[in-house]
Amino acid sequence: MGVAGSYDCITKTPMGDQKSVFTVEDNGDGTFTGKNAGAMGSMDVENGKIDGKQLTWTMNMTVPMPMKLEGSATVDGDTLTGSVNAGAFGSMPMSGTRQG
Repeated sequence: MGVAGSYDCITKTPMGDQKSVFTVEDNGDGTFTGKNAGAMGSMDVENGKIDGKQLTWTMNMTVPMPMKLEGSATVDGDTLTGSVNAGAFGSMPMSGTRQG
């Protein structure tokens, strides 16, 4: 089935659990685009790379402060498990389930 799809995700942040929808659009060449849309707005995926079931990407957060986020995750069936590294705030666990 591949890694493309929309995932209902929860990221455990210092400000509590943040729900979002993480969208993965496979470009077919080992890269992906998409976005992570939640209560604090939407962030576009940049530098999205696919290596088998592994995803890596970056996002530029603007709210509540400007920060570059580095994400990595593994897709296993309909489950996404990974983390988002937020610089000084450290690594925040991220997990999600593909929307049906």
